[in-house]
Amino acid sequence: MEKNKVKDANVRNWLKKLKDVAYDVDDVLDEWNSEKLKSQIEKEQKEARNFPLLKKMRNSISSFTFQTILYYKIASKLNGVNEQLDTIATEKDRYKFGLEKVVEEPRRLITASFIDDEEVYGRCQETKILVNMLVAENSSGGGLKLPVISIMGMGGIGKTTLAQLVYNHSDVECHFDKRIWICVSDPFNEIRIAKEILEAFKGESSNLVGKDNILQEIRSHVSGKKVLLVLDDVWSEDATRWEQLKTSLKHCSPGSRILITTRNEKVAIIMGTTSPNLFLLNTLSLEECWSLLSRRAYYGRTREESENLDDIGRKIAEKCQGLPLAAKILGGLLRFKRTREQWQNVLDSEMWDIEEAEQDLFPPLFLSYYELPSALKQCISYCAVFPKGMILRKDELIKLWMAQDYLKGVRCEEMEIVGEEYFDELHMRSFFQDFRGDELDSDIIKYKMHDLIHDFLLVLMKTECVMLVNHDSEELKLDLSCERARYGTLIRKEAAPTEPNIFRFRKLRSLLIDSSYHDTSSLRLYLPRLFDQLTCLRTLNLSNGLFRNSIEELPDEIGKLVHLRYLNLKNNKKLKELPESLCGLCNLQTLNLKWCDSLKELPCGIGKIINLRHLENDQTNLSLMAIPKGIGRLTNLQTLGLFVVTSNSDTSSLGDLQNLIHLRGLLKISGLGAVCDVTEAEKAELENKKGLRTLILDFTISKGLMSNRWQRDDGRLLEALRPPPYLEELEIWWYSSPTISANWMMGLTKLSHVSLGYCLHLKSLPPLGKLPSLESLYIGGRSRVEKVSVEFLGVEREEILAPSSSLESPSSSVIAFPSLKHFEFEFFDLEEWEDWVPLTSREEHISIMPRLCSLTINSCPKLKALPCYVLHNTSLKQLNISQSPILSERCRKETGEDWLKISHIPSIMIDSVRIQVNCSSVEEFGLFVKFEFQSELMCITGEELCFKASYMGCHWQEGR
Repeated sequence: MEKNKVKDANVRNWLKKLKDVAYDVDDVLDEWNSEKLKSQIEKEQKEARNFPLLKKMRNSISSFTFQTILYYKIASKLNGVNEQLDTIATEKDRYKFGLEKVVEEPRRLITASFIDDEEVYGRCQETKILVNMLVAENSSGGGLKLPVISIMGMGGIGKTTLAQLVYNHSDVECHFDKRIWICVSDPFNEIRIAKEILEAFKGESSNLVGKDNILQEIRSHVSGKKVLLVLDDVWSEDATRWEQLKTSLKHCSPGSRILITTRNEKVAIIMGTTSPNLFLLNTLSLEECWSLLSRRAYYGRTREESENLDDIGRKIAEKCQGLPLAAKILGGLLRFKRTREQWQNVLDSEMWDIEEAEQDLFPPLFLSYYELPSALKQCISYCAVFPKGMILRKDELIKLWMAQDYLKGVRCEEMEIVGEEYFDELHMRSFFQDFRGDELDSDIIKYKMHDLIHDFLLVLMKTECVMLVNHDSEELKLDLSCERARYGTLIRKEAAPTEPNIFRFRKLRSLLIDSSYHDTSSLRLYLPRLFDQLTCLRTLNLSNGLFRNSIEELPDEIGKLVHLRYLNLKNNKKLKELPESLCGLCNLQTLNLKWCDSLKELPCGIGKIINLRHLENDQTNLSLMAIPKGIGRLTNLQTLGLFVVTSNSDTSSLGDLQNLIHLRGLLKISGLGAVCDVTEAEKAELENKKGLRTLILDFTISKGLMSNRWQRDDGRLLEALRPPPYLEELEIWWYSSPTISANWMMGLTKLSHVSLGYCLHLKSLPPLGKLPSLESLYIGGRSRVEKVSVEFLGVEREEILAPSSSLESPSSSVIAFPSLKHFEFEFFDLEEWEDWVPLTSREEHISIMPRLCSLTINSCPKLKALPCYVLHNTSLKQLNISQSPILSERCRKETGEDWLKISHIPSIMIDSVRIQVNCSSVEEFGLFVKFEFQSELMCITGEELCFKASYMGCHWQEGR
């Protein structure tokens, strides 16, 4: 029945009651398991203290009494649940529900190849591209005789329409000997499809029986013919159903094509689509959407009537978010609305309140939803809780799913991996879009849902999800009558002393408080009541917006949230401490403390939160003084943003990292200057933490501690802190030894970024040129480096002494810094550095930084010159020199000694003055824009590129 829509209202209400009881059962069982776990933790702690016999007996009696009370409490709740289940069972019998008779199959439209071109707006460019992919002899087939081209996109975006346009294009008609259109839909019936293909060739119905006979006949008909086969609306992920049919088609002539439409990228891959042949269909522009909507809405109206409605109509078109199906449906609806008031009512209505939308617009989305496995249904349905248009990080969403137990049933250490698989599956099925990637991380980590999908999810979850806004005491138009809602969002547009209606929903399992409009400081007035009454919460977001003001402390009542698994306190900049009662939340998996930069310490009992997997405490390094003892007991921990080392025996030491073998992502260790015992660093066993990708080593000393510099040996300590071999980013700050000679560093073959900052006593640079994957290098702050020599290149003596007359080809010559793209020397008055040693004639066979794109040199007043391998580097696109007078003079435009050597560089800035911008390619200008406007963190359109190019005097033409 999950795949069908329940028609009878009584049955829908009955199913809702059943689901409510299922939630209650889950809460009772979770409470039972939580109390047992807490009791076990307390028992282990008491046994470890080695109490006298009499006290042990008292503890045992106390424990027995507690368990007896707990048994009674849980039994009472289970009795209540059993009574509800009995009532539900009685209702089913009383009303004689026949569940198999009260459902209906979702509609699946049968498509054909015919189309009226006049009804289509936009898609000209898309049609042109696809026609070229079909008819061009050199189109990407990936070496396959029968390439498969896939049009992929969400339901209602116009995949079938585009396929029809292409199918009926004159160039396509002329190119193929035979064109066949098949509406596949679901299920994928290979015999029916084969018969339709055969009938298309024969022009009559086929009486053949048996799959093999039909395929043999198809094979004979396609032989020697150039065929286009369109398979519209493909859903099946079963490759075996397609393979034999495709084999029978492979005997057609070269140049034949298969074109499919699907919502699922996975289906496209299974059908044999290669990456160049995957065509991702985007939404229409606003103007195209308005043209489509207005053609239907204005049918039969005079020009004056139409012009009177234009302003409202265009705003309604914006609601369609570029979706053609939405434009058609709303246009058809508006055709029968005669007055501005009626049009305004449509504009003011939410999409889910429009009857026509529910009848005609949502069914395609229901089809996509019903095809999901049950686990994915839960995950995507939860997304209704987010405000429309909200962008979330992928990893954050996975933690929210995990908090709701959507990823349970797998081994504990793999929940995040399963979450990634679920997310990727939903992405491939077009539920997510507008992905963005971090510059240093090519993985897609942010997403946005199309507004229509969000509206659809709100329809699905309208009795379980509530959204409240405290602006003028008004609430968003959602069904708030259900006080047993499970998922809630509170949008705080005003700092009201009490939040309206929030305490009505005592069964909430998720509460996201959106403080984008106002800081969290006023929350302190009702947080105790919230913690006391909303005790079913598993997810609680109390993060602050970009405000300095915030809550300063959490009340002790937070310890009552025994089900809590996710707590987000990010950006609460005035939060000074966390209560010890927080450590009683044994189910807590995620604790986000990022940018809580007044937080001085973590609660002492943090080791009791044994299910904690993500302690996100990075960006607290300016305030956090230490990490409490017991952190080593958190063996499930995967995220630990910051680990603070002190010489205080009452806090954690480096050795406490030993058991945290599941750490992944970023780890910053600060206060290393307080470490005098190298064996503590060895005990940390960083090398065994295979999931670490970024390691930041800070050799400062924590506040309030005296420096033991005469006892320190940062070189030996660095050697002992050997990271895992797959490390990608390494930063070393405030290192005090004169050299960096850790043997492990040159073995980090995946290392792409290195920073060396404020290494005050450093006299020579390590041979970083050996690192094969290094793309970004930062050296800055202060140091005692006097010259950058050939040793920095990491070239062995034998390679340096290789004769220049070597017969080796250029491709096999020695390469230093083979992958380096961005190089920065950002110092503060580096008085000692005078020489950047150039190559001698015996070393000219060495290729150096062949991929360097940008070079920045700041505050090097005595540096005499840049080496020739930098000046003559043809890959260099950005040169920035400041507070380095000798270099600035040598690089002065037209008159400088080195000007002719660097004039080929497209973008040059000397002492904050841009003396040259000459971008001749998209890549060069893109790099320039990245450096010039990197602080804006924006996506730049082609129109904006042209504007910025002309503003900066660049030679640029759109389309180049």
